[in-house]
Amino acid sequence: MEAVPARARAYVVCVTVAALLCLRTLPTARAPWGAVLLLAGLYAGSELVARSRFVGTCYPVLLAGAFLLPPPAAALVALPGALLSPVPRRPAGLRRVWRAAQLALAVWAAACVHWRLGGRVAVVEAAFPYALVPAGAAVLAFCLVLTVLDGGILTLADRVPPRRAWRGSFSRSLAPIAVHGLAGLMMAVLWRSPYGPVAALLVLLPMCVAWWAFAQYHRERAAHQATIRALVQAVDIKDGYTRGHSERVGQASMMIARELGMDDERVETLRFAGILHDVGKLGVPTRLLRKDGPLTPEERRVIELHPEYGHEMVRGIRFLGEARAAVLHHHERLDGSGYPYGLAGDRIPESARVVAVADAFDAMTSTRSYSRARPVAAALEELRRCAGAQFDPRMVRALIHALGRHGWRPSVTADGTPTLPGTPLPGPGGGARDSVGRGAS
Repeated sequence: MEAVPARARAYVVCVTVAALLCLRTLPTARAPWGAVLLLAGLYAGSELVARSRFVGTCYPVLLAGAFLLPPPAAALVALPGALLSPVPRRPAGLRRVWRAAQLALAVWAAACVHWRLGGRVAVVEAAFPYALVPAGAAVLAFCLVLTVLDGGILTLADRVPPRRAWRGSFSRSLAPIAVHGLAGLMMAVLWRSPYGPVAALLVLLPMCVAWWAFAQYHRERAAHQATIRALVQAVDIKDGYTRGHSERVGQASMMIARELGMDDERVETLRFAGILHDVGKLGVPTRLLRKDGPLTPEERRVIELHPEYGHEMVRGIRFLGEARAAVLHHHERLDGSGYPYGLAGDRIPESARVVAVADAFDAMTSTRSYSRARPVAAALEELRRCAGAQFDPRMVRALIHALGRHGWRPSVTADGTPTLPGTPLPGPGGGARDSVGRGAS
């Protein structure tokens, strides 16, 4: 959204107008203005803290407002925090307006649903478990509005295909928002109790602990990413011909893992495996990596040591998990003729079988010092031909299906030339066989 298309700006204007229309009955609403101001200030403060700690937004306060206030007053609670919170990317003004309008609409919808189902009386009387019914419906409405609006802006501003923009986003966001909804309901019930707003604020204490834990996880994850980025940059500097190869192999490995139905944690691990699979090239002489023409048998043996070098480098990095096995075994072949240990069949770790296919695919579709890029279709045909002997057929099928659905859009090849359909086929010894023979892909 840094260079926001005109249609996305028009979409933001339309959503903003809709949010203002939700506030049109505010002058006639019998709202407890003290509660409105307190909740708005509380949300603004918690939003500033949450954004600075990379822990998202403070939905419990917004949902508490939806459970306590008339719909237009509840929508008003979101505006100061959304308009004042820091924005990491430009244009900051447009992003703040968008966030304010989106949240105002979502809170207004949640408050409408809650009040129509008698939630106000249930909160005042602390009528459990009935109070959970209107609160749950309000959370669903809140989540649905956010999902619909987010999908629209992704489609118009970032040109994400509509199917991808909305697919799975509602189900992914519902669980965390439901937890925030329960916290908001507890805040609302305590607010209406004899203990008053002070007791309601205590509900935020466990949420603050959770945010702190999430912030620690975010920092740890950022450190992991920095470690991987440093290793990959070192490889790219050493072997300029394959710059970008590691990231593309990580992307292809992730596509295969998702197609195989792996959970998100394993998908991320396979992405790390693809990115780091060639880190052992740091131990290989640069003259061999950049050599034009065939390798001597002695040079080939030196290059074939790079999986073991790589495994030694990442062996102590615990968060990589099974990615370490992929670094060591991604040049093994299903028929047992690969290296470094000649493993065959299921003895080759699954992560290594995934990366082997991703590695060979990108090697074939990228221009190197010793081969020209193949078209994607030709590369996939070569993978099919080698399936069963060199590659796991299941991984090959997964990549083919994933590419059929999502396509393949590498940024540039190693020499800075885009990979275009119709690029001539490499000569004998290229492609999938070359990824084993040369050992440098």
